[in-house]
Amino acid sequence: MFEQLQDLLCRKYRLEHRWNEGATNMIRLFTLPAGFLLDLLMGDPRWLYHPVCLIGKLISVLEKGIRKVFPKSEKGELAGGVLEVILVCLITFLVPFGIIHLLYKWNFWVGFVLETFWCGQLLATKSLKDESMKVYDRLKNGTIEEARYAVSMIVGRDTQSLTEEGVTKAAVETVAENSSDGIIAPMLYMAIGGIPLMFLYKGINTMDSMLGYKNDKYLYFGRCAAKLDDVANYIPARISGWLMVAGTVFAGMNTKNAAKIYRRDRRNHASPNSAQTEAAMAGALDVQLAGNAYYFGKLYEKPTIGDPIRPIEPEDIKRANRLMYAASTLGVVVFLLISGAVRMLFF
Repeated sequence: MFEQLQDLLCRKYRLEHRWNEGATNMIRLFTLPAGFLLDLLMGDPRWLYHPVCLIGKLISVLEKGIRKVFPKSEKGELAGGVLEVILVCLITFLVPFGIIHLLYKWNFWVGFVLETFWCGQLLATKSLKDESMKVYDRLKNGTIEEARYAVSMIVGRDTQSLTEEGVTKAAVETVAENSSDGIIAPMLYMAIGGIPLMFLYKGINTMDSMLGYKNDKYLYFGRCAAKLDDVANYIPARISGWLMVAGTVFAGMNTKNAAKIYRRDRRNHASPNSAQTEAAMAGALDVQLAGNAYYFGKLYEKPTIGDPIRPIEPEDIKRANRLMYAASTLGVVVFLLISGAVRMLFF
């Protein structure tokens, strides 16, 4: 009799434990939409230190140390670049994993708040809109020199000789491209693996931004970082393109042309991922994007994306942001479902 009672109590405890685990996992689903809302409300205030700045410092410190150890040869720089990637990936995943794991063990709601806060910080929806709208403001209310300076803050190309059309195109292209690697891709990794995987992605993305240049300094050292970024963004970029096409329905734009140009021009770029969202954006706006551009004083010939159905204009920056918001909101809904499925299968 005593053994039967003990067995019943053990079963009850196991069921309660499983129920509590399932409930907490389902609650953690909402760190993504809560983080997205936090990003929309706060953006990236200048007084708040951003975790990507820490990742950037880590990359710089490791690069300096690794370059001192490895020989300045092709093989030496390739090996050093591989070591840099391994170390950055390990640190950007394991540190947040350890912190968030310990906090959830200590107090579930403290862990939930921190995961939500970090998610909001690592998304760039509001900051992307704010920075691109500075370009719009200078085009409408300032001088072309001021507009060039504003756009130079968010693009990598040379801006000193850009016309009003060139400045506008650069801003719209930045909104399109960063909709993927600044918003949709981090959301996807957050949905699949929580905040540690989101941090890992930002580490990879930041390495590409800092090391992935094809110049004398980084041609070999940054090759591994650039290739890994291409891999990490391959699926998110394509999801982003289709989310942007779908977003045209809610943004009141040309859905048919967005789908047409996306299918036709999504490979019109040296990068396997960059043209995905640019093609959808160009089709949605009925304008032509991309084309030749100067980087560090050197002309790079690039194919165009989209058809020049009408000339691009400053108002297209506002339209691009509207589409970016629509695609991002759809992304939250889609990834919430994906995250729910992942947690049901593996947790």
